[in-house]
Amino acid sequence: MTMLLTGHSLCLPSQATVQELFSVARDAGIVPDISLDPVLTTFLSLDSSAALEHQYTSIQRSMTEEQLAAFHNNLTSELGGSSRVSYGGVGVVALALSILFDLVSQQIRAQGSLVGESSTHRLQNQRIFGISSSSRIGWIIHSYLSEIPGIANNQEKMAEITELHDNWLKLELIDHFERMTNKKRMGSESMQQWLVGAAVHLHMRIHQVRLHSVPTGSAESLRLSYKTGFSRLVQGYTAYLRRNIQETAPPGTRGPSGQRQTSANRSNLSNMTSLSSNGHNKTNMTSFTRRFEVPPVTGRLNQTSITNLPNKASGSSEVIGLNGPKGSDKTAAATVSSNTSTASELNMSTGGSMTEELASHGLLVIEPLRNVSHRVQHHPCESSAIEQGLVTRIIDAQDLEDIREFFLYSEKLFRFLLRQSDGFELKTK
Repeated sequence: MTMLLTGHSLCLPSQATVQELFSVARDAGIVPDISLDPVLTTFLSLDSSAALEHQYTSIQRSMTEEQLAAFHNNLTSELGGSSRVSYGGVGVVALALSILFDLVSQQIRAQGSLVGESSTHRLQNQRIFGISSSSRIGWIIHSYLSEIPGIANNQEKMAEITELHDNWLKLELIDHFERMTNKKRMGSESMQQWLVGAAVHLHMRIHQVRLHSVPTGSAESLRLSYKTGFSRLVQGYTAYLRRNIQETAPPGTRGPSGQRQTSANRSNLSNMTSLSSNGHNKTNMTSFTRRFEVPPVTGRLNQTSITNLPNKASGSSEVIGLNGPKGSDKTAAATVSSNTSTASELNMSTGGSMTEELASHGLLVIEPLRNVSHRVQHHPCESSAIEQGLVTRIIDAQDLEDIREFFLYSEKLFRFLLRQSDGFELKTK
C-alpha cells in the first residue's frame, strides 16, 4: 500500500513527519510485528532437510571433543537410543529436532552434560516462535514439538500424537478466530498467535498425509481455509489499528487559528492513554488483559489430559486442566526468547508522572499498553492524517505477502511438500 500525503494543506502532514513518528515508535519498540518467525518458514518448507543439516554441522564445529561426545550422547538419549530419525529432515519433525539441537547445545556449553534430566523439561515461562508458550496455542505447539523426538521412529505413535494435537489445535484456532472477529479480541498478540498456530497446524496435517493417516484432500482443504481466514483477519487487524492509533502534537505547536495547543486540547489523548476515552478502547483493554489471565500450563502429555480439553458440547472456549505430571516443566527452545521490555520501550506512566510528560511532549499510542512520548513538531490538526499514515506504515512493515504465500502454495509445490520423506541421522564430525 502507498500512502498519498501531498500538497501544502495545513492539515496534511509531510511524508517526513509521518516517517519521523514511525521511527519514534519503531525505536521505542512499540511497532507491532506479526510476521512468521524465520525458523518456522525455513523448517516448514522444501529446504528443511538442508537447513537442519547445516544447523547440526555448525553446532558441532563450535564444540570441543568433550562437548561433542556429550552432545551426541544426550541427543541419542532424547531420541530413544537411536541415531536415525524417520522423517527427521522434513516439516514438523525437522522443526522439533532443530529446537532440540539448540537446547541441548546451549545446555552443554553452559553446564556440561546433565545426565538423567530430559532437556525438554528445563525451560519455562518462555516464548516460542514469538508467542507465549503458556498461551493455549503456544502450549499445544510446545507440547507437540516436545513429544516428537522420542516418538518419531514409532510411526503408529507419531500418527496418534499428531492426530491428538491436531484436534486440540483445530478447536483452539476456531475459538481464537471467533474471539478476534466477533468478540472484539483483535490485537497484535492475537494475530501472531493465530498465524503461528495456523502455520504449525497446517504442517501437522501435511505430516499426517505423509504418515497415511488422513487423505491428501484434508490438508488441501485446511490450506484453503487458512488462506481465506488470513485475508479476513488482515482486514480486521487494519481496522483495529485505525481505531487504536492516536497521536497528539507537543504543546505549544500553533494550529491554523494561530492559537497554541493547551492541555485542554490534549485531554482526548490523555484519556486514550488511560484506556478510558470511549467504549471501544475499554473493550480493547479488556481484551488485552484477558490474554494474560490464563495461568501458565506446563507438563508432558498424558492420557488423563485428553478429557480436560475444550468441551464443545457445553459451549466452553476455555482450555483447562492441560497440566501434566507435577514438576514437569517443558519448553521448546530454539526460537525461544525472554519476553522483556524496558521503560523506554513501553511508556506506561500514570498519574503525576504522566501529567509531567504530557506537559512538554506529544504522545503516540499504537495500541493498548503500547505508547511513547515524542517531540515531533507539527500542526495539531494534522494528527488525524498522521494516524492514518501510521496505519499504512505499520501494515507495510509486516511481512504480509510472505505470510500469504505461506498459505498460497501452488499445487505443484504442495505436492512436493506432501511427498517429502527425508530422514535424519546423527553423525559426529
